[in-house]
Amino acid sequence: MGVRLNSAPLARGVVALCDLETVVLQQPSAHRWARVSDQTLAWHLRRNCSVTPCQLGLLYAGLSLVSLTIGVCFWMMGATLVLGFAGLELLAVGAAFLVYARHAADGETVWLQGGRLIVERERGGRRERLEFGCAHVRIAPPASGQGLIEVTAHGRRVDLGRHVRPEWRPLLAGEMRNALQATGWQTLC
Repeated sequence: MGVRLNSAPLARGVVALCDLETVVLQQPSAHRWARVSDQTLAWHLRRNCSVTPCQLGLLYAGLSLVSLTIGVCFWMMGATLVLGFAGLELLAVGAAFLVYARHAADGETVWLQGGRLIVERERGGRRERLEFGCAHVRIAPPASGQGLIEVTAHGRRVDLGRHVRPEWRPLLAGEMRNALQATGWQTLC
């Protein structure tokens, strides 16, 4: 994480970032959401997940320990039903945590590499990968305010942007189209 040293750039388009002891100079990118490496552009569109499945497991273990300790204490005092209800509570919370953890890693990744547009989607632990030849790809911005980005080619279609704010989807679609055009591959409109 960096902190902007001042609001004015140091030189044309160069911004200084301070990270504890080091000062880093960053050049602005033409791509707001894409990561650029070698001959590849990659857009990683992921859920905003504040708790990882591992952290969730630790939370559940702690909750289980507290709940079962209380249940056992009441059982020893003669209130046997409390332990049963604590067990039911842990089953319900565990089921909810499992559903959350299953979808915590959901997301979409789009690569533009070597004349190919590769789309990989992960939903609920299931991974789907589609490859399109860039010369025939059409990237359409959302038709409505809540719509998704539509990528089509050769009769195949995939919707992107489930994890992107609706007001940013048209900008992301425009960035992807511009990236296709900049690599020499024309998008069909």
